[in-house]
Amino acid sequence: MEDSTAATEGTAARAGGGTGRVFVDKRSPQAYRALVKTSGAVGVEAAEAGLDRTLIELVNLRVSQINGCAYCLKVHTEAALRGGETTLRLGVLAAWRDTEVFTARERAALALAEATTAPADIRAREEAHAAAAGVFTEAEVSAVIWVAITINAFNRVSVMSGHPVKNA
Repeated sequence: MEDSTAATEGTAARAGGGTGRVFVDKRSPQAYRALVKTSGAVGVEAAEAGLDRTLIELVNLRVSQINGCAYCLKVHTEAALRGGETTLRLGVLAAWRDTEVFTARERAALALAEATTAPADIRAREEAHAAAAGVFTEAEVSAVIWVAITINAFNRVSVMSGHPVKNA
């Protein structure tokens, strides 16, 4: 007979309506807490490197766009708007290369974030590193890469869990 605690935990960890998905953050809370702790350390590194919150949110959003993570897009769009980001810049973020609304530093960070998200594209990776070296310190480059690595991990948790996005 199944332990009622295990049954309750299993039910609580399941995503909506018989999809077979499991909220991996709920099912493996120790691993998820480690990811949250890593995210906190990355935030400290980014702040110490001097990265502003707007740039960090742009990286979070661009990576989440690439990965198709609706949940993280919701969370980081709200954070960016609270931080003073404009709807114009958020609206054209997916086509950032075709606009003039992002600074050289933001463009370098976005290229580096994309290269971190799809590292198999060697040419894009080399171009991103070259552009970043022209506008960032080594500490800033490292911080941007760590921000991209961390949001990539959260994207995968949310996408694979099927975290729902609901109306406000």
